[in-house]
Amino acid sequence: MITVFWQFLILGLCSFGGPAAHIGYFQQAFVVKKKWLSDKDFTQAIALCQFLPGPASSQLGMYIGYKKAGYLGSIAAFIGFTLPSFSLLTFLAIANNTFGHSVIVEHIITAAKLLAVVVIADALWGMAKKNLTSIPTVATTLLTMIWLMFSHGLLGQIIPIVVASLIGYLWSFKVQTTIDNVRVKPIRPHMGLLSVFVGLFILLPLMPATNDNVKLLTIFYQAGSFVFGGGHVVLPLLQPMLAGMVTDNTFLSAYASAQLVPGPMFTMASYLGASAMPTMPIWGSLIATIAVFLPGSLLLFAFLPAWKSLFSHPRLIHAIVLINACVVGLLGYAFINPVIISSIKSIIDIIAVIVGYILIKKYQSPVWVVAILLFLYVSIINQ
Repeated sequence: MITVFWQFLILGLCSFGGPAAHIGYFQQAFVVKKKWLSDKDFTQAIALCQFLPGPASSQLGMYIGYKKAGYLGSIAAFIGFTLPSFSLLTFLAIANNTFGHSVIVEHIITAAKLLAVVVIADALWGMAKKNLTSIPTVATTLLTMIWLMFSHGLLGQIIPIVVASLIGYLWSFKVQTTIDNVRVKPIRPHMGLLSVFVGLFILLPLMPATNDNVKLLTIFYQAGSFVFGGGHVVLPLLQPMLAGMVTDNTFLSAYASAQLVPGPMFTMASYLGASAMPTMPIWGSLIATIAVFLPGSLLLFAFLPAWKSLFSHPRLIHAIVLINACVVGLLGYAFINPVIISSIKSIIDIIAVIVGYILIKKYQSPVWVVAILLFLYVSIINQ
C-alpha cells in the first residue's frame, strides 16, 4: 500500500494535462515500466472507467491500486494522486476568500475566466471531433443545447442523458438485427456497493438542508453521480446546483485553477467546497472532494466483478454513443453560458482568447504559460 501511495503521489505532483494525459502517464508507469497489469487489462479498464460516471483517470488509478494491493491499494492510489491538487486548490480558495477584494486578485480572477474560455474551447473541440461522427450524434448534441436553453437545475442536466441512453438502447433493436443471436453472460455487479451508492443518492437529498455539511455533501455527491465525459462536464452540472453558494467569478476561478495544478480536475470541488464554507474552508474542501469522488468509486468496484459481461453486450454501445453526444451538448451550452457570457467583455478579450487557444492548440504551450500571459494582458489593459 505504501508503494502504491508513493508512486501515485509522484504522479499527482507532475501529472499535468487532464484525463487523457493522465492515462498516458499511467500506461507508461504501470504497464510499460512496472508491469503491474497487462496492456489488455489496462485497455479494458479504461473502457470500464469511461462508461461509468465519475472521473475516468482517477477511477483508472484506483483500479491499478486495487490490482496491486487490493482495496487498501485503491485508497492509497486515490489519496496519493489527489492530495497535491486538493492541497493547492484549497490554498488558492482560502487566498481568494481572504484577499478577494485586492486588485491583483481581481486581475487573477479575470485572467482565470479568460483561461477557462480557452481551455473549455479546446476540450469541447476535442470531444466534438471524437463523439460527433454521425447525423444522430450531431442532432443529439443540438437538441441537448436547445433543451438547456429552456430548463434549469440538476433535472435539466439529467433528463437529456437519460433520454439519450434510452433512445440509443432502443435504436439498437432497429439497426442490429443480429444482436439477438449473441449470447451474453449475465451481469452480476457487487450488490452491496451498488446498494450503498443508491442508498446515499436517495437518502442524502431527504436529510434537512439546514445543515451546511449535509447540503454540501448532497450537492457534490449528486454531481459526481451524473458526470459522464470527464472533469470538464463537472462545470455544467455543478453550476446550477451551487447557485447562491458561490459566485460565478468563484466558480470560473475554480475551473481555471484546476487547469493550473497537476492531478485530477475533479479536485475543482476542493476549491468550491472551501469557497462555499469560508469559515471552515479546509473542512468544506474535504467534504466536497470526498463527495464528488465517492459515487464513481462505489460504481467502479460495484461493476468490477461484471465488467467483462457488461462490455460484451452489443446494445450498450449505442446508448454510450448518444450519451457521449449528449455530454458534448452539455459542455457546449456551458461554454456559452456562463463561460463566454461571464468572461468576454470586449473585442480585445476575444483576440486574447484566440491567441491563447492558438498557443495551446497549435504550439502545445503549457496551460500555466497561457495563464501567465493572460494575467499580464489583464494587468496591462487595466492600468
